Amino acid sequence: MSTTPDLATIDAMDAADPLRSMRERFVLPQGVIYLDGNSLGAASPAVFSELQQAATQEWAQDLIRAWNTAGWFNMPVELGDQLGRLIGAADGQTVVCDTTSINIYKLLHAALGMRPDRSVIVAEGDSFPTDLYIAEGVASTRPGTRLRLEGVDAAAIEELIDDSVAVILVNHVNYKSGQLRDMAALTRKAHDAGALIIWDLCHTAGALPVELDRANADFAVGCTYKYLNGGPGSPAFIYAAERHHGDIRQPLSGWWGHARPFAFEQGFAVGSGIRRFLCGTQPVLSMRALKGALDIWNDVDMAAVRRKSIALTDLFIQLVEARCGAYGLELESPRDGSQRGSQVSFLHPHGYQVMRALIERGVIGDFRAPSTIRFGFTPLYVGYGDVWQAVEVLEDILRTGAWQDARFAVKTAVT
Repeated sequence: MSTTPDLATIDAMDAADPLRSMRERFVLPQGVIYLDGNSLGAASPAVFSELQQAATQEWAQDLIRAWNTAGWFNMPVELGDQLGRLIGAADGQTVVCDTTSINIYKLLHAALGMRPDRSVIVAEGDSFPTDLYIAEGVASTRPGTRLRLEGVDAAAIEELIDDSVAVILVNHVNYKSGQLRDMAALTRKAHDAGALIIWDLCHTAGALPVELDRANADFAVGCTYKYLNGGPGSPAFIYAAERHHGDIRQPLSGWWGHARPFAFEQGFAVGSGIRRFLCGTQPVLSMRALKGALDIWNDVDMAAVRRKSIALTDLFIQLVEARCGAYGLELESPRDGSQRGSQVSFLHPHGYQVMRALIERGVIGDFRAPSTIRFGFTPLYVGYGDVWQAVEVLEDILRTGAWQDARFAVKTAVT
């Protein structure tokens, strides 16, 4: 867009949106413009229906029999295959289980075990903190293991990769800036050095097409409560390329990962395939909620999602800079839509107060210290009109100085 669009143009964009009908499949409160789906996705009636069935029929009526009659035991793998289609993974390589943090722990140990003559983990210095915390914890359990960080030990992650590196843990999309990495290129770089690579897809899955198999990725991890809309605390997932399944050993050797879990044997015998990453009993109600969320994606073209994501974020940047550029905002995200995920971040010296003021006015984004205001655009339920209205509110808050109200200086939790 070479000129700033007017409201009539925005309305026409919404009318022509091929994903417009998807909005009806989500519950969105009146008077709210929700731009925080990159932290917690919106609810949907499909999720409520699955929860109702699981709670009132399967649990209440079938009781323990539901593990068999409702297929509870196989849900991690069945949901994994369903999710795998959104991240470019053939069946049998993805399992839904546990949390992102726990799954990173499993994957790092597995990767280090597959490269016993190497002692270095490479990660990003500006990674989401849990990735670094878990990497530090893993290193502390393996004498001699060291952590190298992009932005600390070298400017670029590629400079840190050599023949001492066992595994690289990297975010496909940076949680703060939205910067998108080239998965295929960095995976090749890792493999050329003999290292393995783990891709964190928390800000990718459901936001843009991913081709794990095509990129020859080794492992991936991600959550399901952001763009996949699985609900607060919904279980995470692990991807492991089939070629590695025979070599995987992960330290959380619980009974769900046993080769014969119902034999109740005293010693652990590792299961086959992707089930090797399972540990203990999984949260059935959360799994069933996720099933409802994933079923929605059966009717979604990921290429259309990506096109709309870029259009929404491009529009937001254009409108913010045209209407709010004089009020101290600085674009933190890549300007090129092909280089960012489905979010836009701006820096502002009083970002916390600005975001609190926005939330009070019904525009929900989030804040990341020290000065990032972050807006996530979920193409299934965010429209171009939402972008227009959000920028109108942002401009008013900045122009009038409403963010300076004393209420917004109190540092309580930001949604």
